[in-house]
Formats: sequence, C-alpha cells, structure tokens
Amino acid sequence: MSDRHARDQHALRLAFAAPLDRARADALPLDRISLREHVREVEIGAFQLERGVLQRVRFDIVAEVVPDTEAVLGDDVDGILSYDTLIEAIDVELEAERLNLLETLAERIAARVLLHDRAARVFVRIEKLDRGPHVLGVEIVRSRAAGPVVPLAEDAPTPRIVLLAEGAQDDPALGAMLDRLAGDPVPTVLIATPDFDAPRAAHPMPQRRIDLLAMEQAAWRLAARDDRCVVVDSRTELDWSMRRGGITLWAPSRIVLDATHGPENADPATLARWFAAEFAAVELVLPGPIAPDGPVPERQAGSLDAV
Repeated sequence: MSDRHARDQHALRLAFAAPLDRARADALPLDRISLREHVREVEIGAFQLERGVLQRVRFDIVAEVVPDTEAVLGDDVDGILSYDTLIEAIDVELEAERLNLLETLAERIAARVLLHDRAARVFVRIEKLDRGPHVLGVEIVRSRAAGPVVPLAEDAPTPRIVLLAEGAQDDPALGAMLDRLAGDPVPTVLIATPDFDAPRAAHPMPQRRIDLLAMEQAAWRLAARDDRCVVVDSRTELDWSMRRGGITLWAPSRIVLDATHGPENADPATLARWFAAEFAAVELVLPGPIAPDGPVPERQAGSLDAV
C-alpha cells in the first residue's frame, strides 16, 4: 500500500470517526472533555415539512481545554470547564430561535463553548436521526485562536420599539418624526400597522401568515416614503442595522415564524410587545393603551408628534 493511499484511508476513517477519536488523532497536548450521544427533540430544518414538527437530533461535542493543574489537584470544580458548559451551550442556542441549518446551530454552540477561558478548541457534530433510513449530519472544528465566528446575544444592542398607528404612512408629521428618531443615539425599530383589511382564512395557520404579510406590506409602503426606513427581516440584519444606529423597519414574518416561543397572535400590539421583550428594548412606544406591568417600559403616543 502506498503512503498516499494509506494517508487517504486514514483520512477516510477519521472523517466518519467519533469527534473524540478525531481530536485524539491530532495528538495535541491538551486535556479533553466530551459529551456523546446527547439526543434532543428539536424543530429545525429549511423544508416546509420540518416546520411545526419535532425531530430527534443527536449532539456530540469534544472540548479541548488548557488544564489547570492546581484546580484539578485541589478538586475545585470552579477552576475547570464543566460538562454542564457543553449541555448549557446546546440549551441556550436551542432556546434562542428556530434555525433552518444544522451548520448554523453547530457554529453557535462552538462559539458559546469557546467563551470559556479554558476552552482551546471544540469539535461539534450534530445529526438528524428522523429524516429517513439514514443519519444526516454536520461536523465542525473551531478554535479559540480563530475567535468566535458568530455574534452572541450578550452584546446585542437595546433599541426603542415604536408601533405606528394605522395611516402613519400618509401622515404629514411622518418626516418630522423620522428626523427626531434619526438624530437619537438610541437605535429605533419601527413596526408598521396595516391600514387595510387583510383577507380572512378558515384556518389559524394561514391566517397568521396573512396577517404577518399585511404588516410587511405596510412596512414596505412606509419605506417607499423615506429612504431612512430600511426594511429588515432577520436577526442578523436587525443586529447590524441597530449597531449602525438610526432607524430600522421590521418585517416580522421570518423572526416570528422561526421563534421557539412566538407571540400568541399576529395582532400588531401583541407582536410589538413580544418583539420588545425579545430584544430587551429600552422602551416600547404604542399608539394605544399601555400595559404598565410589562417586561419593557411602555409609553403611549397618540400621534406621530408625540413619538
């Protein structure tokens, strides 16, 4: 057998080996902790048939750690990277939002594990067990040297949320309101209310979609009035837009439908309150009655002049 063929065979065996075996094969002088065959029921997937359905997903994680001999010899649990760190990374990222891709989930779990001071490198393998007579999966390796590859929620900006009343798109006071908000250092997210009656459906699921799309139509009508109103629909776009400051206009369908714990309905006020809580808003401005005991401070603004 040639050296090249032997190397190819070795690489092939490692490609389908357990993450722990792959980590060992590199022979780096680091300690390792592992979580193996951790199975959870998860709603994940890009296909419509995967929405609203839980499927079994298996997680295998190996974290290579810089050892703290003093902590180990002293039996000090606070000085090591705990197994709970691996499980917590899975819990937090599954709870954050519904995802389409295993790749995205793996990246976020790896980034969260690497936040630990002792973590040097992490192997993450995630597999779908119920998509057919086979196992579908993804495996990644990330290191502290490269740094976290995805933004984490801890440093997300905290915006002001403004729910606009019906007809705001045609209100003469719109320009002056946008001038005030654009000059404020606190980023503002606007939510437009439809000024038309959406079609009615016989089933709640299509009705939810119709109501969300009606709000998006209202958002695009508002965006057409002023170039400062940029419509965004994903968490990544929202994060980037809010970090730039100024004004963002929310198109709600994607985030609402991908939420692990979404709003009760698509009523604009309900959506605004849910969104404000999700993004830890500093303030929620509403055209109608406020809820004084909500998780986010609310203020009533009966006209655009009062926003």
